[in-house]
Amino acid sequence: MAYVVIIDDDSTFRSLLSEHCELLGHETALAGSLEEGKILLGNRETDLVFLDVRLPDGNGLELLPYIQEHPSSPEVIIITGMGDAHGAEMAIKNGAWDYLQKPLSRQEIILHVRRALEYHQKKIQRSSHVNLKRDEIVGESKALHLCLDQVAHCAETDSGVLITGETGTGKELFARAIHVNSSRNKHPFVVVDCASLPENLVESILFGHAKGAFTGANSDRKGLVEQANGGTLFLDEAGELPLETQKSFLRLLQERVYRPVGKDKEHTSNFRLVAATNRDLEAMVRQDMFRSDLFFRLNTFNIHLPPLRERGEDIEKLTMSCVFSICRRNRLPIKGVAPETLEALASYPWPGNVRELENTLDKAIISDPMAPVLYPIHLPQEIRLCSIRSKVIKRNEQFKDDTPHQAPGYTTHSQTLQSFKEYRRLQLNSIEKQYLQRLMAVTNGNITSACTLSGLSRSRLYGLLKIHSLHAGNDFSPKK
Repeated sequence: MAYVVIIDDDSTFRSLLSEHCELLGHETALAGSLEEGKILLGNRETDLVFLDVRLPDGNGLELLPYIQEHPSSPEVIIITGMGDAHGAEMAIKNGAWDYLQKPLSRQEIILHVRRALEYHQKKIQRSSHVNLKRDEIVGESKALHLCLDQVAHCAETDSGVLITGETGTGKELFARAIHVNSSRNKHPFVVVDCASLPENLVESILFGHAKGAFTGANSDRKGLVEQANGGTLFLDEAGELPLETQKSFLRLLQERVYRPVGKDKEHTSNFRLVAATNRDLEAMVRQDMFRSDLFFRLNTFNIHLPPLRERGEDIEKLTMSCVFSICRRNRLPIKGVAPETLEALASYPWPGNVRELENTLDKAIISDPMAPVLYPIHLPQEIRLCSIRSKVIKRNEQFKDDTPHQAPGYTTHSQTLQSFKEYRRLQLNSIEKQYLQRLMAVTNGNITSACTLSGLSRSRLYGLLKIHSLHAGNDFSPKK
């Protein structure tokens, strides 16, 4: 028997849904508003939620993040009397089981209830049997656990996996986790860094070569593909693989055969392919920069890693883990971290993700190695200023009049405030984008001048411009 929560302001429709669910043997609880729904969800573990879009105290879609954080991870069926393509997109992206439009027939209701609960039950069973080895993957956020569930799922198969996500999100760590938890874990995990492959030696490095095949080939050499036989071949930065090599690599994936440079005989290799990229391969396919047939081969199973700014609750665990590792590596006493330091770290958007956090903490510790505690003073000015801006915004909000149309932190439909976390994210993004626009306008889009003026590194500046969909070629001149 499942527990189903029905949140809808139409009492007749609530009763109808409840009746059909109870006929299937399930227990139901009914709510007519967002607030009542939150109370019901907080009372006990829930298996399925029917959620209306238009409710007296707001838009039902606003409740999706709250439901996502629910310990029992219930399935959600969105129901609405008026279809909305944007709302449907938002619902699906937030993990809803389906998006249905009223009126619904009895058969439709029963079908969706059965299928959603069957899926939920299998998901719970799969999670309860998973004992994933994830030594270096730190965090307990919902977003991270969704990715770990995918790792556990694809580790049981031998299918190809494409891991996507921004730079610094830990794509290689997840690739290694797939390998370590798979049946191939006794065999090699071989990394191919496509971004650093010399163009004239790509095929030699991948497929190996015979002695005398070219100048400098003084002996036979095994390629990375042969080294990965029986294990996993990790194709890092797959978007950087040259077009000509993509053709050869596609044949390797299709036939599992390759020919070392300078040899007549073809070789075979039984490897499992895991690829990773921070680039939009679909866009590259449309621009003829990446082969479509190779993309479809790589993208058998996709795991998209969330950026650190969407894993705010993991900041503390990641920080403490990094501090411990850095201190141990440098043979220093383990440092403490002040609460205000954690607060400052949590307020920063981390465009470089976990890698940037690690580098920041490394510099902070080395800057004052004998300090027993890390304080905000040890952090870069940019992070401290971001924290101060966040506090100012928060304090100003406490005294601001209720004028939803004047601030991005208000929702236009419900006329209510968004969560502070979401409001802060919007404000910080707005401030960052305005600064970058002014910076590029003042420097006429010159990256070198912009780095000098802002104090940002070239890679950091490019990262921020990418996040805010800006580039040096944009017209930043004032609008008349």
